[in-house]
Parts: sequence; structure tokens; C-alpha cells
Amino acid sequence: MSTIEQVEKLKEKANVTYEEAKAALEAASGDMLDAIIYLERQGKVTAPENGGSFATSQSKEEDQASQGKEEKKSNNQAGETFSSLIGRFFRWCGKIIAKGNVHMFEVRRNGAVMMSIPLTVLILLLVFAFWVVIPLIIVGLFLGCRYFFRGPDLEKTGLNKMMEAAADTAENIKNEVKESDD
Repeated sequence: MSTIEQVEKLKEKANVTYEEAKAALEAASGDMLDAIIYLERQGKVTAPENGGSFATSQSKEEDQASQGKEEKKSNNQAGETFSSLIGRFFRWCGKIIAKGNVHMFEVRRNGAVMMSIPLTVLILLLVFAFWVVIPLIIVGLFLGCRYFFRGPDLEKTGLNKMMEAAADTAENIKNEVKESDD
């Protein structure tokens, strides 16, 4: 069932009588676009040239302003606001920190765990005090320390095998230096 507003709107847009507008809307089940197409097929409305569109009696300035508003609205719907991006970034940081706190970096010597710290702390130390941490790790290798990563995701990787190989290499270098001194 078509309403009086729909009939008036179609009458204005298609430049037809009330009766023709009402009949077109009823044939199109109240859909404006289908009603215009129906009127085109009946020959009561001429199709726009070059794929153009039907326009109301708005001025060009009003039409451009309404198009600008529609574009901004669609951009906001498709994109994200700055605050939502910031919120998403902080949620991502929280997930990374939580994951880093679940995984541990262990320092072992003679099979006994000397120190165990969360991976998040190790990364912060490497970022802010790498000139101290890197030499300590290297010296620890030559003093018989072995480094391991423990956690649900890291134990599946070959990271511990690589750390074991580094410790074995340091041990071999240490033994070669001892033999050359003797």
C-alpha cells in the first residue's frame, strides 16, 4: 500500500499525475525505484540520458552539499574513528603483554634454574638496556649458563634448539681457548 507522501514524491520526481504515480507504486509494491522503472516502461517517463539520474527541484549547491554529507557518512561507516583505532591499538598491546607474561625466559646452570623472568621483562630490558643485557648474556654463555624459553607457544618452536646450539658453541670456544693455553 502506498502512502500519500510516496505518491507525492513520485509525482514530483517523474512529473506524472497522482493517479499514474499511485498505480506505479502499487504495481511496484511501494518501491520508488521500481515505480520509476515501471513508468519508464509505460513510456510516461523518459529515461535519463547517458546513464544520468532523476533529480528533484533542488539547486545544484544543495545537491552538492547533500552528496558531500552522504560521502562523509559512508566514509565514517566504512572507516574507523581515531579513538576506535587507538582503542584497538591498546587492546592489541594488552594481548601482546599478556602473552609475553605467560612465556618465560629461564637461565639455567648445571641443570638448576637460576633465574626465570617473563618474556615481556626481557624484551623491555633488551630495548632499554641492551648495552648491558647482551654482554651479560654472552658472558653467561662462557660461564656455563644455558638459556631456555618456556611457554605454551615457544616450546613448539626451534628457539630452544637454537639457544642450545649457541651454548654448545660457546662451550666449544671455551674448551679451545683452554687447550691452546695448555
